[in-house]
Amino acid sequence: MPCQLRIAIDPALTAWRPEIVWAWRTLLSGMGYAWVERPLDAALDIAYTPEPARAPQARLLVCADATRWSQPANYVLHAVADACGWPQPRFAGENAGAALLSVHEGQAILERDVVFDTFWLLSGQGEQPYPKHAHGYVDLTDAPLLTTGALRRALASAAGAGLERLLRDLGCPLPLARWPHGKTMAATCGHDVDYPELVRWLEPLRIVRRQKARGLRPALAVALGQHSHWHFRSWMELEQQLGARSAFYFVARQGSLREYAAGLPDPFYDVRAPHFRALFAELAEQGFEIGLHTSYLAYTNRAKFAAERATLAEASGQPVLGNRHHYWHLDPDDPEATLLMHEQIGLLYDASLTHDRYLGWRRGTTWPFYPWHRGLRRPLRTLQLPTGWMDDHLFGHHAHNPGERHALLRELAACTAEQGGLLMVDVHEYVFDATLFPGWADAYRVLWEALAARADVWFATPGEIASFWADRATTLERASRGLDGSE
Repeated sequence: MPCQLRIAIDPALTAWRPEIVWAWRTLLSGMGYAWVERPLDAALDIAYTPEPARAPQARLLVCADATRWSQPANYVLHAVADACGWPQPRFAGENAGAALLSVHEGQAILERDVVFDTFWLLSGQGEQPYPKHAHGYVDLTDAPLLTTGALRRALASAAGAGLERLLRDLGCPLPLARWPHGKTMAATCGHDVDYPELVRWLEPLRIVRRQKARGLRPALAVALGQHSHWHFRSWMELEQQLGARSAFYFVARQGSLREYAAGLPDPFYDVRAPHFRALFAELAEQGFEIGLHTSYLAYTNRAKFAAERATLAEASGQPVLGNRHHYWHLDPDDPEATLLMHEQIGLLYDASLTHDRYLGWRRGTTWPFYPWHRGLRRPLRTLQLPTGWMDDHLFGHHAHNPGERHALLRELAACTAEQGGLLMVDVHEYVFDATLFPGWADAYRVLWEALAARADVWFATPGEIASFWADRATTLERASRGLDGSE
């Protein structure tokens, strides 16, 4: 039976109760605690109020900031970093967090509204002021989210991990384990299948553009038919050696060179072809997941989105549990509309909330979470698996992510381990070629070998991780009472 924490939310915050409840439920379930809601004047483990005197019997009082809840768009991240001692917050008894925590008459008072901070990060509030490039990519040039290093610190799950340590320091029982088998973090990869069958006259031009003069010899080798992009078995063998299994995300809508030239960059292959059907059987037999890589404009039409999922399920003979959007292409003007579409077509999970240019966690968390829909004022039912690294972050976009590649990946892994989170990465299927893509597959291999050597990492497919997290969340909710989100 999961441990229940007694929690109260001040009625003075009723105007923002749906948002506050979502933030608290996300934090508590992420930590592994069930909850029971009680009045402010009862004996409590946690009270959330702007007036500490209103909760005299709370073991931990978290000070709410009503001004921020009333005007979330006016908030800026550098205030979070300065006041919280983030990016590596510590709470009780440690200098970095000393200004956060005070003790008065035996009651611990957390003076920073980390619940609002969590809501602000997870709901994407920080992206609103910034322009978007082609494909809807957010431009974070000079943004505190980028300049403070916050993207690589996952500040929302850092707050959750810090709260968990604090609650345990205050004598609360151990929470429900975050991951199975005694593991302290999880790791998985989703390989986007964009270009498995190279075009021999086109690819040499791409190689020269990518590698400049160094690419002339590889370009000639490709033109002569000496290289392939069909590397599925190579990835399978590597991961099997490490005790890991990944997902391969396939695009079910077949594009063309003509469409590509006109600005519609869907891949050219047909998942219904016999050699793809044979590949699907091999992947499934070896325990690898087959997921959907939704086409570029799928977000514009729910029926077409659902049809792509059905096409892939029929061609593969496998259930399609999860998705990642091609080019990370959610609705540029309203990402939540696309996230809602995931729920409407019944996906278990999606893994599309990341930045194309910037390494790290777009919504500030290494923990899976159910996204918030601002228009509906409720959480969505399709789980989001946060992607922390795409291969091209450290190659085509290395200027935006300066530093030694392996060191940057070790930093991501260390952050994930510190928070007990999930390290999900995106490494394209066709880059398993040291000549055409020098260093790309090697970056993944070195990272995965280091994680395998830890012995405390749960390697599983994204679908297995999403299923486990969803079942765990259900267990906690069934053991809980209150925090229903109604105003």
